[in-house]
Amino acid sequence: MSSKKTVAQIIVDVLSEAGVKHCYGIVGDTLNYITSSIKKSNIEWVHVRHEEVGAFAAGAEAYLTDQITACAGSCGPGSLHFINGIYEAQRNKVPVILLASQLVTSQKGTDFPQEVDFESIYKNCSVFCQEINDPTQARQITTAAVQAAINQRGVAVLVIPYNISLVKVEDNSGHKIYHPKPVIRPSNEELNQIAEILNKNQKIAIFAGQGVCEAHDELVGLAEKLKSPIVHTSRGKDFVEYDNPYNVGMTGMFGMESGTTAIKECDVLLMLGADFAWSQFYPDKATIIQVDIDATHLGRRHPVSVGVVGSSKPTLAALIPLVDEKKDTSFVEKCRELYTKSMNKLNKKAVPSQTTIHPQYLTELVDKYATDDAVLCADVGSAMVWACRHFNTNGKRRTVISLKHGTMANAMPQALGVQKAFPNRQVITLSGDGGISMLMGDLLTTIQEKLPIKIIVLNNSSLNFVELEQKSEGLVDHYTDLQNPNFAKVAESMGLFAIRVDSSDLLEEAMQSFLSHPGPALLDVKTSSNELVMPPEILPSQVMGMALYSVKASLHGKMGDVVNLLVDNFIKK
Repeated sequence: MSSKKTVAQIIVDVLSEAGVKHCYGIVGDTLNYITSSIKKSNIEWVHVRHEEVGAFAAGAEAYLTDQITACAGSCGPGSLHFINGIYEAQRNKVPVILLASQLVTSQKGTDFPQEVDFESIYKNCSVFCQEINDPTQARQITTAAVQAAINQRGVAVLVIPYNISLVKVEDNSGHKIYHPKPVIRPSNEELNQIAEILNKNQKIAIFAGQGVCEAHDELVGLAEKLKSPIVHTSRGKDFVEYDNPYNVGMTGMFGMESGTTAIKECDVLLMLGADFAWSQFYPDKATIIQVDIDATHLGRRHPVSVGVVGSSKPTLAALIPLVDEKKDTSFVEKCRELYTKSMNKLNKKAVPSQTTIHPQYLTELVDKYATDDAVLCADVGSAMVWACRHFNTNGKRRTVISLKHGTMANAMPQALGVQKAFPNRQVITLSGDGGISMLMGDLLTTIQEKLPIKIIVLNNSSLNFVELEQKSEGLVDHYTDLQNPNFAKVAESMGLFAIRVDSSDLLEEAMQSFLSHPGPALLDVKTSSNELVMPPEILPSQVMGMALYSVKASLHGKMGDVVNLLVDNFIKK
């Protein structure tokens, strides 16, 4: 039976039927009928202070729940502000729908104030982007948008002119939302080909990415049969490192020697759900087998010998019976010994110091006192390195980091979305001082929405990771210094519980008090500004770069400028 509803009501009804629980955004005139419909629905409106924060929060909720989440904005700058967080969600392949309200249709193409062509902007960072121009198609188009977000794994953008949103039409509810869960694995012929390669070779390494998220036990079971070390990407950390005697850590720029060695010295590399972008960390001569759910990922980062399409869990379940059990454990033992050695090196600064607060020690305290199912959101930069290296997952804990989009200021906004989705879990951020200050206004959202997130500010008065990059290239660091406020006082003035710590011997007690506070809280920690993020392999060019930086920095000023010019010309020659 059909009945007349406004287009806004129909859109909200479809989102509700799809399972949307929250819609993040800022209200505005062209959005009024949509927000009015949300108020009457079972969807909760989450009032953020910046639309970019709303998109980050929606994306983080979708990332951890695997359920479609919404955000919505007014015309022009309102819906345009979502762009960076929408790119983040799209690159994470999570289902988010953006309701971008628009000027009335008669004003389109007239250069009217606040006119923005959302379709041309958002089509490059979405799986679906369409304007509703015919009110009678509201349910059909909204359903198609939701289906695309869920099943193509990405962002759907609905552009909704204001005058269209208030039109009443007959609502034929025949269009339904489907959540298919197909089982996808390689063919028997492909599995036999993979098994033959694995059975003929001895030194086999497994490289696991986020695609093994549901296949932990199968992954460990295969490694047990093959006596293989398991290397993981940073995005695979949550699903690989716990309860895993074959784990040898990460590779990549903030990986460790054990992970790099396992990949470089293997005869066969079996990649499972790992779309790892940095080709210099792949093996030079090994046979590479790649299993991925997305066929376009096969061989796109580095040439592979065998590429097949499949989800990790059913693929491994079918592959394990075809694989012969190996007896030689020398390769995995070597890699495990290196892993222990690598972790010992990393943990040297994860202890209290009398002179400075090492961020490694800070992160170890987070690991020590966080709850068993805590979620840690880390800003891009050095914060993400300390999170990946020093926060241990256990099968319950999760990490949320902008590892594919690589944007600043992601941690606190993402924590808002995580806390909204999981009100009973502890949600913590490792925020850089540059990151927290970029979107600091949404500290107010923690108060308004009563979200008890715990925000840790790594306050080293610099854009630390950028500074390290400049130094490693032999440059004197420029424009990376930050003149920061007392973040604790700023947060306190907004209504948060806040502590400032500048002495290492006070940090542990402050951490316990901070994490146990029942409401939103901020811990402002003066950390070392000279902390180095050491890569697994130190290249001669990096050593030369740091040496040149030291020379230039020591002679900085008029004489230094002359020396810089001479050194740069010498390097060019």
